[in-house]
Amino acid sequence: MTISNGSEKEPLWLAIERKISELGDHDLADDNLEKAIQQVAANLDQSGFAVSGNAGHMLALRNAVGARVKAGKPLMEDLNKAFDALSLDDLVSPYVATVKLVDQVGEAWPALKSSERRTHVDKMVRGIKLDLLVAKAKGLEEDGGIRLLIGEQVDPEVIIDRMGIDQELYDQVLAAVEAEKAERARVLDLLEGVSDKPDADRIRHLIEGDVEDDLIVELAGVDQGAIDGVKKAMEEEIAEKQRLAEEAAAKKAAEAAGPSLEDIPADELLDYIEDLREILDFSDVDKEIRVMCEQSGIPKDLVEIAVSDPDKLDDLEAQAEG
Repeated sequence: MTISNGSEKEPLWLAIERKISELGDHDLADDNLEKAIQQVAANLDQSGFAVSGNAGHMLALRNAVGARVKAGKPLMEDLNKAFDALSLDDLVSPYVATVKLVDQVGEAWPALKSSERRTHVDKMVRGIKLDLLVAKAKGLEEDGGIRLLIGEQVDPEVIIDRMGIDQELYDQVLAAVEAEKAERARVLDLLEGVSDKPDADRIRHLIEGDVEDDLIVELAGVDQGAIDGVKKAMEEEIAEKQRLAEEAAAKKAAEAAGPSLEDIPADELLDYIEDLREILDFSDVDKEIRVMCEQSGIPKDLVEIAVSDPDKLDDLEAQAEG
């Protein structure tokens, strides 16, 4: 349910009570009572309630004045005192707060318990909640106040008006709030898939899902220390995987390069040299030579000699023939 500004006309019974609250004990003395009633009626007429010429309205006024005389104080005194005592903690549920307030004040003012008046009091209570929310919102830094009111489902028009902001800023904050809601839903979905796993596994799953630490703490119910511990273990695993990958790459490169010159048996060396000469007869382009040598499985050390100093092959051949 959204919270909006109340712009409806004040009900007659409340207007009557407000006017009665302006009367003093002298006005309610026997000699002055009727005059006071007529004056209140006239004032209400001027406010658009048409009381003087309406028998039902005049009866309501007389009943209210009679209750004021009997109680020795105006209803508004008790009602305002009850309103002033309300805090946001009391107003988590305006309906419940209204029921309690009406029951409390209604002990001395039974007419307040009528369904019609209870509805009016409920609207007043909701208005008080809005005022308290706006006051709290204005005390928050940056966009915290706008976020608070959005979270409390206050009408956008009310937020813009009461916070003194423009539509563009409201839309920006709303978009950010909606994005955060979507992210929370995503994280909860991720958690559902690992609900039966240990905390460490759940944390790892969320980290791998690019979830921010603060959301992990909030939604997974773990502390930052647990998150840091999982991150450290993951970093160690990554480092080990990288080391193993580097070793494998080095081994593969060594295998691709073939044996060094010193490790090539003489008879194999002569075969490689023969293959190299055939390749050199076919092409003198560096790239093409290397590709054909790789395809022929010729050791890298020999390939480098063939490319950089092919005449040295004669010396190597002579040494191999020995």
